[in-house]
Amino acid sequence: MDRDLSDNYVTKVIYRVKGLDDGTEKARATGEVNFTKPSSLPSDFKSYESLSESDCLTWVKDTLGSTEVTAIETNLTNEINLINTPTTETGKPWS
Repeated sequence: MDRDLSDNYVTKVIYRVKGLDDGTEKARATGEVNFTKPSSLPSDFKSYESLSESDCLTWVKDTLGSTEVTAIETNLTNEINLINTPTTETGKPWS
């Protein structure tokens, strides 16, 4: 996370979504969301020290929106499926 040290307002969260298959990470998506600091801090402002992983996950999902969250999850599932059941192969028929 990036934050403004003057008031601890979080300005950026970098996220990583792991694509797991039987507990093993086989794919991953990484991105970031940026937050524009308002002229005054909102009434529901949480201090940096009291933020939880759950708080930040909610911020990221809310900012991305359900369509983008679903697209990320679908892409990871498709990547895992291709790893488990490849549809192409590289090589040559002779040694």
